[in-house]
Amino acid sequence: MSFSRIFIFVLLLNLLLTNSIFAAEIWVASNGSDKNSGTQQQPLLTVAMALRKARELRRLNDPSVKGGIHIRIEKGVYQLSEPLFIRPEDSGTVDNPTIIEGAADGQSVISGGINITGWHKLTSNILGLPEEAKGKVWEADAPLIGNEALLFRQLWINNNKAIRARETDAPVMNRILSWDHQNQTCWILKPKSSDLTHVKGMEMFIHQWWAIAMLRIKSVEVQGDSAKLSFYQPESRIQSEHPWPAPWISKKTGNSAFYLNNAMQFLNQPGEWYLDTEHRKVYYIPRPGEDMNTAEVTVPYLENIVKVEGTIDHPVSYVSFKNISFQHSTWLYPSKAGLVPHQAGMYMLDAYKLKIPGTPDKKGLENQAWVGRPAAAVEVSFAEHTTFEGCRFEHMASTGLDHKRGTHDNQVNGNLFKDIGGTAILTGVYSDEAVEVHLPYNPTDKREVCTNDRIENNLITDATNEDWGCVGIGAGYVKGITIAHNEVCDVNYTGISVGWGWTKTANIMSDNHITANKIHHYARNMYDVAGIYTLSAQPGSVISNNVVDSIYKAPYAHDPVHWFYLYCDEGSSYITVKNNWCPAEKFLQNANGPGDVWENNGPQVAANIKNTAGLEAPYQYLLKYRSVNPDNRPINHKIDTSK
Repeated sequence: MSFSRIFIFVLLLNLLLTNSIFAAEIWVASNGSDKNSGTQQQPLLTVAMALRKARELRRLNDPSVKGGIHIRIEKGVYQLSEPLFIRPEDSGTVDNPTIIEGAADGQSVISGGINITGWHKLTSNILGLPEEAKGKVWEADAPLIGNEALLFRQLWINNNKAIRARETDAPVMNRILSWDHQNQTCWILKPKSSDLTHVKGMEMFIHQWWAIAMLRIKSVEVQGDSAKLSFYQPESRIQSEHPWPAPWISKKTGNSAFYLNNAMQFLNQPGEWYLDTEHRKVYYIPRPGEDMNTAEVTVPYLENIVKVEGTIDHPVSYVSFKNISFQHSTWLYPSKAGLVPHQAGMYMLDAYKLKIPGTPDKKGLENQAWVGRPAAAVEVSFAEHTTFEGCRFEHMASTGLDHKRGTHDNQVNGNLFKDIGGTAILTGVYSDEAVEVHLPYNPTDKREVCTNDRIENNLITDATNEDWGCVGIGAGYVKGITIAHNEVCDVNYTGISVGWGWTKTANIMSDNHITANKIHHYARNMYDVAGIYTLSAQPGSVISNNVVDSIYKAPYAHDPVHWFYLYCDEGSSYITVKNNWCPAEKFLQNANGPGDVWENNGPQVAANIKNTAGLEAPYQYLLKYRSVNPDNRPINHKIDTSK
C-alpha cells in the first residue's frame, strides 16, 4: 500500500473515531437563535433549547447520537429566566454521554442574574439618607417581576460584591448588652449616628459561637442610651429558645457581636447599597474608580441556576459539565423567615431546650432541633456518573454545588469556587425536615445514600461570606466519599466537615477518605472550629496526609483559644487520623466513640506529605484565582494560653 493510501486510510479512520465519540454536536452562541438548526454555522441561542434538541435526538433514537452528544457553548453570558433542568431523559451511557462544554477560562457564563441599568446621580432629598451621603448616591429603578420589585440580598458592581448598607463599617461590630430569652428581645446601645425610628426591612446580624443569625427587626424601643429590639416570627422564637448556639454573654470575652443592616439611614460609605422595595429604587455609593455610567451592575434572580434531578429508579446518568462558569444565584429565605443556623449552614425550622433530657438514641440529650437546607446554585439529586470539571462557581448567595441525595460515582474535579455566600461544595443528606437532627440516618433503600462520589483538585476561596457558619466542603451522611487534593482558604469557619448526627449509633456512614487536602487561612470569624471536623460513627474512614495551617485570630470569638487543626466531635467513631501536618498538636476529641486511631499528626510529619497536599500539578493554574488574607488580618502562629 502506497504512503498516500495509508495516509488517506488513517485520516478516514480518525474521522470515523472522532465521529463515533461525538457524533452529534449542538452549538449555542449569544448571537444565535433558537429557530436555528444548532450547527456551528447556525447556533442556538439558549442552552435549554440545546438540551431539548438533544433530548429529542435520544427519544427518536437518532443514529447521530450513537457516540454521544456534545453541546458546545460559545463564550458569552447566558442569563436564565428559569433554572436549567437536567432530567433522566437527558441521560447518556458510558459510551454515549451528554457533555455540556464551554469555552476555556470560564468565558461561557450561565447566569441567574439580572442587570440594572439607567443609573443617575441622586439629586433629590430622600427620607432617612444620612447627611454625609448626600451628593454621593446614585439611583436606578429596581428590576420588576410583574408589578413588584425584585427582592435581592446581593449586588455586584463589575462582579465585585457591594455591601448591604450597615450601621457599622465592616469589619467593625458592636456588642449586645443582653438577651431576654423569655420575652424574645435583645438590648443594645442606641447608635449615636443612626436613626432607629424607621425599621421597615431592617435586620440584625449576630455572631454566636460557631454560627450567626440574621433576624428581621419588628420594632425598636429606645430608652435613654439603650434600645430594645424585637423580631418577627419564626426566628424570634427559635433564636430565643434554642441553646446551641445561643447569644453569648460573657464578662471575660465580651457578649455576642452584631451589626444592623438594610436601612436607608445606614447608607453612608462607598461600596454600600440599599434596595427600597416600596418605591422600587436601588441606591448605591460608588467606590473609587467605579463609573456608574458604564459599570455592569448585576443582582441575582434565580435560586437554582441548574437542577440535575432524577428519581431513585431512574437517575440521571452520564451527563458532564466542562468549562462552564455558573454565576449570580440568590437565596431569599432569610428575607422571608429570618435565618437561625444550627451548624454548617443547616438552618433551624424548630428548636428548643428539653425540660426533661433524653431521647431514645441519646439519654443525656437536652435539646432538639429540626433543620432545613439552604438553596444551591447547582443542585444534583439521584444522579450517577455525572461530572463537573474545569467549571467556575462564582458570585453566589448560598451554596455553590450541592449533591443532595441519591448520587453515586459522580466527580467534582478541577473547579474554582470563589465568592460563595454559603458552603462551596455540599454533599449527602443531613437531616430531612421531619427528622430530628440527632437521629442517625439509615434508610431502607440504600440508593438514597450519596455513595462513592469524588471531590478532587478544587480550589475554594472566599466562601461563607454571607453565612459565616458554613464550611468550605460539607459532607453529611455519605458513604465511600473521596475528598482529596482540594485547597480551601479564606473561609469564616471550618475547612472540611464530614458527618452529622452527634451520635455513636450505627448509620450509613463508612469508608470515607479525606486525603491530601490543603486547608489554610480559615476560621476568619467563627471558632469552635477546625481545618477538618467530623461527627458520628464512620467505620473504615481515614483522614490522612492533609495540611492544615494558618488559622485567623477571629476578632469576636466566644472563646479565643477554642480553635483546632483537627477536631473529632461528638460520636466520632472508627475513624483513623494519621500523617496530617499542622504547626502544632492542637486537636480536640470531644465525646468520641470507640475505634478511633490517631497516629503521627503534627509538625513532625514528613516533608513530602506537606509538599504534595493540595492541588496536583495539572490543576495548579487555579491558584492564580486564589484570595489569601486580602485584609492582612492576624494569624495564630502559636498556641496562646494566656487568655
